[in-house]
Amino acid sequence: MKLLKIICGVACLLLLAAQVWSMLHWNEARGVYDDICYLRQAHLFQRFGLGGLDTDISRDDDGYLAAKLKEIGYAEKLPPCHTPMPKTNKLVIQYPPGTGMVLAAFPEGHQVIPLFVSATVVMFGFALLGILLARSVQSIVLATALGCLAIYIMINPVKASYSMAPTMVVCALAGFLTAKLFAGSEPKHRIWLTLLLGFLLGLSVNLRLPNLFLSAGYFLFFLVSFLSTRKPSIAIRGIGLGAAFLVGMAPTLVANAINAGSPLATTYGGQDVVPPDFSFAIVTQYLGDLQFVLLALAGASIAAVLLTRNEPGVRRVALVIAANLVVNLAFFLSHPLFTPYYTIPIAMLSLWSLSFAALLGPAEAVDERLAGQAADVRS
Repeated sequence: MKLLKIICGVACLLLLAAQVWSMLHWNEARGVYDDICYLRQAHLFQRFGLGGLDTDISRDDDGYLAAKLKEIGYAEKLPPCHTPMPKTNKLVIQYPPGTGMVLAAFPEGHQVIPLFVSATVVMFGFALLGILLARSVQSIVLATALGCLAIYIMINPVKASYSMAPTMVVCALAGFLTAKLFAGSEPKHRIWLTLLLGFLLGLSVNLRLPNLFLSAGYFLFFLVSFLSTRKPSIAIRGIGLGAAFLVGMAPTLVANAINAGSPLATTYGGQDVVPPDFSFAIVTQYLGDLQFVLLALAGASIAAVLLTRNEPGVRRVALVIAANLVVNLAFFLSHPLFTPYYTIPIAMLSLWSLSFAALLGPAEAVDERLAGQAADVRS
């Protein structure tokens, strides 16, 4: 078992080295509109600190955005990824501020590569954690497969958006906390795990606004649990989850108030704010994409847990993730736009949660005790 874990760890390490080597050869100026706007966010935070939450175009008095657009030959009057806000009479970046905050932690001109390398190293860390927690050959192999998958997709399709690299880190950590909360924690620790998980899910909204839906399954679980049991402890944890979630997404609420005139007003425009409309064309695009494979894996994993596992904690995780998956799919399949990464966060959050739940659940503990007893008998 120990030798197998070493071999699997080395396999993940080799894949990490290959990914990092590829990332080190990236060109940060690839001419993508979203990239330029995220880098402008970072530039504002580096210039003004928290004042960078105000993204009005008038603050481009040093010509940073103009220079970036000139590099790619952009000739239109209005800058890309900016939305006019009639209430505040501003032209502002449409994205929430989290990705710019993260990029601002790195020196200008050398931001994207360190961001993706750091996030990929974190994925490697979670892969190793899964391998170390595994207590059977099957669980070691499955943990290694998930770890390698998480490392591999950090280039394709995660590279498509700078917001995705930190989102992948949040999904891995949230998956671990989900498993700890519902399948591996003592009752006295559950309120703190609930608060931490709520805060983390709130933070994810600052990276990508659609990450708002990553919390849906958790709120549904606490709502249904309270309505079916009427236990005050369930209500307290549900309220705590919501309060921590709001604290986590506070930067986005403040940014909305500054740029759009209200914490609940959106800075998005165009197709991003049209009413939901299910389209067969959108569905077929997902069916022909890697995202479908990841979503199918998540769905199959949920079904396998519900059909083969009897531990209440592990089954709770599967039910939470199932609700989460349904809500997220309902949103993205009714959204008029398609990208190669929209559903990656919910797919990876689902897979990480189910993997850690299986590793941290009672069955793994039983396997470990049995292995120890067998070793005692042999000795």
